[in-house]
Amino acid sequence: MSSKILKSTFVIGLMTLVSRISGLVRDNIFAQIMGSQMVADVFFVAFRIPNFFRRLFGEGAFSAAFVPVFAEYDVNHSAEDGRRFLALVSGRLMIILLLVTFAGVIFAPSLISLIAPGFRDDPATFTLAVDVTRIMFPYLFFISLVALSAGILNTKGRFAVPAFTPVLLNICMICGAWFFASRYSYATYAIAISVFIAGFLQLMFQLPFLYKAGGLSMPRIRAREGDELAVEGAVRVYKLTLPALFGVSIAQINLLINTAIATLLATGSVSWLYYSDRLMEFPVGVFGIALATAILPKLSKDHASQTLDQFSATLDWGCRWVFLISLPAMLALMVLGKPIITAIYHYGKFTDADVISVYMSLVAFVLGLIPIILVKVLAPGFYAQKNTKTPVKIGVIAMLVNIVFSLLLFKPMAHVGLALATSIAALVNAGALFFVLRRNKIFVVQSGWLRFAMQTGLASAFMASVLWWSVPPLEYWLQASVWVRFYSLLILVVSGAFCYGSVLLLLGLRPRHLILKTSPVKNKN
Repeated sequence: MSSKILKSTFVIGLMTLVSRISGLVRDNIFAQIMGSQMVADVFFVAFRIPNFFRRLFGEGAFSAAFVPVFAEYDVNHSAEDGRRFLALVSGRLMIILLLVTFAGVIFAPSLISLIAPGFRDDPATFTLAVDVTRIMFPYLFFISLVALSAGILNTKGRFAVPAFTPVLLNICMICGAWFFASRYSYATYAIAISVFIAGFLQLMFQLPFLYKAGGLSMPRIRAREGDELAVEGAVRVYKLTLPALFGVSIAQINLLINTAIATLLATGSVSWLYYSDRLMEFPVGVFGIALATAILPKLSKDHASQTLDQFSATLDWGCRWVFLISLPAMLALMVLGKPIITAIYHYGKFTDADVISVYMSLVAFVLGLIPIILVKVLAPGFYAQKNTKTPVKIGVIAMLVNIVFSLLLFKPMAHVGLALATSIAALVNAGALFFVLRRNKIFVVQSGWLRFAMQTGLASAFMASVLWWSVPPLEYWLQASVWVRFYSLLILVVSGAFCYGSVLLLLGLRPRHLILKTSPVKNKN
């Protein structure tokens, strides 16, 4: 089973890597066309709104509630019961999404006023933001159904297709920006239309695979005779979704709060936060989300099968992988941040000053990289037990921490203070989740953590030291050609990975130590 989870994590990570690379190409084009000008700020604000609701109704809260219940049907009930359950859940979700989408289009001016108060002082900017939001908001309907399909496929052990699907969004946005943006007075209109098209294409792409996996059912709203078990399951999903709507989306709520404050700062602040957040999200997406996606069905089935020792061991295994990957990634982004930003973004309208501004917020963001990924592993420990209330309570505390620190830091530190507030909130969120899991003896820490921490810490420190002494000054990167930038960066990344892996081996860490044992080792109290 451990090799299966590891393989699933690798498959998801590989497909997500393709998605993230295409996303970096997309952001490179955005930087060239829009830089950090006002039109860029407008688009990034407008794009956050449907993305926020997508996390609420799709990839975030709904998936966290849906997967454990569907996993229970997959383990304990017949295929026919599962199809009836899926028909009712998908039909009712579609109605909710249609209502929310309609309301979002109608009340777009109010949403922009709330999310971007700084835009209200400029009527042209405000109007553009409202128009772009209305064009993109129907994306919510399609992408939430895509997330439902992904939850079904993941539960059935098919991870590659859902992980690859976001590539279609990036391709559509690249086409919109590259081929059509120059023909419009505002690039944002062309890109917004491409987002709408991408949502439809992503849903159509998944349907054949869903049918092949036996997870495609005709959506229904009303129950029929024999649907009693399906109705009970659908009701449980939506009851679990309500508290999870908030709990699983704390990071997105914090991001919206920071975006609203950023619109009150200098022009470009929203864009600087977006570009740095995208770089920080690279390891989160490639590894953190991949691990969380693979681990939730396993935890759900462990809980459904009452194998509680294995449940705890799975959480412990996930946390070790978080530190193994996230610690060196955090240090590497700090040391190589300026070269990475220059190689990816420093073209067209993206200036030398933009490089420095993005780097400063990137450092603040990556301070929270480990807790952000830990949340993605620890939160499923609650969702797999159908407990969505505890993460909500913890999430409220984390959100308040973010608001307090954002208000305290945005004046003295500008956009960097907002990024730092996000990291502090993530640390509080992860720490509280871990404390509650430990207190309730749901997560019992396995032996060997002290040795493991020393191994990863020393290897990461050595890698960072080598990179620090090897990286050329910023002027080299600003003046170098695009090929020299990427070639030099590739040499540094490969060298850093080699140093890290070599030191780990010298310190005695072997691949077999990273395999989840089917019978947990003795607990260390």
